[in-house]
Amino acid sequence: MTTDVRRAAERYQGGDPAAGITTRHAFSFGPHYDPDNLRFGALIACNEEHLAPGAGFDEHPHSHTEIVTWVVTGELTHRDSTGHETLIRPGDVQRLSAAAGVRHVERNDATVPLTFVQMWLAPLEPGGDPFYEIVHGIADSTPYAVPEAGAMLHVRRLGAGERTAVPEAPYVYVHVVRGEVVLDGDRLGPGDAARITEAGGDLEAVSVTRAELLVWEMAGESSTPSPRGV
Repeated sequence: MTTDVRRAAERYQGGDPAAGITTRHAFSFGPHYDPDNLRFGALIACNEEHLAPGAGFDEHPHSHTEIVTWVVTGELTHRDSTGHETLIRPGDVQRLSAAAGVRHVERNDATVPLTFVQMWLAPLEPGGDPFYEIVHGIADSTPYAVPEAGAMLHVRRLGAGERTAVPEAPYVYVHVVRGEVVLDGDRLGPGDAARITEAGGDLEAVSVTRAELLVWEMAGESSTPSPRGV
């Protein structure tokens, strides 16, 4: 087993601050090309997005990508070319399977700032029909499956001193949304992440404070080229 810790301060800075958009990229993205940081397992992007009131991403395309969104604070307005229009709030898991192609809009139509984490996964097979799903108020420890990418998302909310097991899998990605935890001897804070290969069944994350974690359990990498979009 190996653990590779990536700190929040090491993320690539992106977005358009003048337009009220600040982005922090965990992986190679757009102009921030890094051939040594293209993906981990099925995961090809983990973006922390901060949108000022009224700011957002106008209609843009995606294809061959599984897009999973987790709102931290505020609420996100989503509209797509398949006819869905929804509000995503803290505790909701949203997934847009871009498949052969879809267009969507993401905006902060509220009067308070919005922060969300958006994660992109490469599908095992390209093509197919677009698919949309939202799970409102997902319960703690309830896994959310993304079978198209051979992946499972675990949402963990921990009180101070609580422990949670890290899944046993070829690839595990742990993203700290809020709070602090200790994982394999490393102390992780908000925005920090750990990339674990060949995770065994005895690894745990121990919370130092109240914490919220997004944990991806992934079977492996597909042969699908890593897609990129706006």
